[in-house]
Amino acid sequence: MTEAALWIAGQAVRGDEIVEITYPYDGGVIGTTTWATTQQVETAIAAAADVADEFAATSANLRAGALRKTAAAIQDNAEEFAQLITAENGKPLRWARAEVARAVSTFEWAAEEARRFAGDVQRLDTDANATGRMALTRRFPRGPVLGITPFNFPLNLVAHKIAPALAVGAPVIIKPAPATPLSALRLGELLADTDLPDGAVSVLAVPNDRIDQLSADPRLPVVSFTGSDTVGWQIRESLPRKHLTLELGGNAAALICRDWSSDEDLEWACTRLATFGNYQAGQSCIGVQRVFVERPLVAQVTQKLTDKIEALAVGDPRDPETMVGPMISVDAAQRVEGWVEEAVKAGAKVLCGGPRDGAELPPTLLSEVPADAKVVREEIFGPVVVVEPVDDFDAGLAAINDSKYGLQAGLFTHRYDVAARAHRELEVGGLIVGDAPSFRADQMPYGGTKDSGVGREGVASAMDDYTYARVMVLPQMY
Repeated sequence: MTEAALWIAGQAVRGDEIVEITYPYDGGVIGTTTWATTQQVETAIAAAADVADEFAATSANLRAGALRKTAAAIQDNAEEFAQLITAENGKPLRWARAEVARAVSTFEWAAEEARRFAGDVQRLDTDANATGRMALTRRFPRGPVLGITPFNFPLNLVAHKIAPALAVGAPVIIKPAPATPLSALRLGELLADTDLPDGAVSVLAVPNDRIDQLSADPRLPVVSFTGSDTVGWQIRESLPRKHLTLELGGNAAALICRDWSSDEDLEWACTRLATFGNYQAGQSCIGVQRVFVERPLVAQVTQKLTDKIEALAVGDPRDPETMVGPMISVDAAQRVEGWVEEAVKAGAKVLCGGPRDGAELPPTLLSEVPADAKVVREEIFGPVVVVEPVDDFDAGLAAINDSKYGLQAGLFTHRYDVAARAHRELEVGGLIVGDAPSFRADQMPYGGTKDSGVGREGVASAMDDYTYARVMVLPQMY
């Protein structure tokens, strides 16, 4: 059983109150840590503030070296991390291993970006009164970063807060989700073994009802939050003077166009949609939730999608064959079950699915769902997919946009003109052509519109978000 220390300014510490971390599949205790005390939180904040200027002045070589070393250390301990993710999160081992590989890539990308983070030179003699002048623009850290991460990617979403901050020379404090702190704390241990200055990284387990000590402190001017839209907008309203990046989820939609009609096309689309509507028990902000199909294809797609979902291997996440494991908690599964029951009472049809067993909810496919049902309007964050026909491409675009969220969408078409129009008209942060909306490469800009948040992640994008431009105008340089 794991007994994880907190990491404050590179030092292992323990608080006074023990926290037990349980395996969502059976509720057994798989590890412990402690809540950080008020004084330990203050120590972490003070250390970050004290080292900020020193860290900002460090060389790209030092930062890149620490990031590369961390990537290599994660790789060297990849199976340990995968087992830890599965144990605390309930994510099937195959997806946990994929998450570890992505975390390695995230740190590797950050090492590369740290070396490229050089600034721009601009000639100013385009105006007569600026003859002989040029501008050198560089970006500098806004200050220490507070990263608040969710339970669904307990390693890689932590990496997406830490790696860009270190690449630009900004100290960072991580508050992982209370249900899944162990992966983040193990990463903190690896980071403590680099040449980063003391105070550059702290990882603290803090209960959500004590977060104000961190989030409200003016010494942490940047807050990067990934989680629910309700909490995210509350943070924004309570911290109007801070620089915020908010990745708040969505109810991702996919549209299958009538030209995507061959057996091979439909086999691919339905396999991908079934998989990525359920692959982490639906607990992904870009997991497939709404599937729209142009009417000529709806019967074929509905049958194939039903067959694919019913064929998903459900069970113990530690079994390498399992595709769908439990949700994070019984409460979470009960909530999703309740939303499905509400939709059914309002007229929805259950095409596949079954009764809940503790935190396990069988992958569920619904049709004929009322437009105002929660399973359509809200982020379900569970293994439930809704399939509905649309009359044509215009109606499909309108259906995707008929949402308060706008994170990512999937579009199955072979036509570039159709893809270009969707790219222009869909109110989303990312459009994935020929695949489910759940695709993400860790170097690409990632984020949404509307209630899906503000700002962008992806290593280079987050580096821009954590910094501001500072111009130096030089005279008579050419």
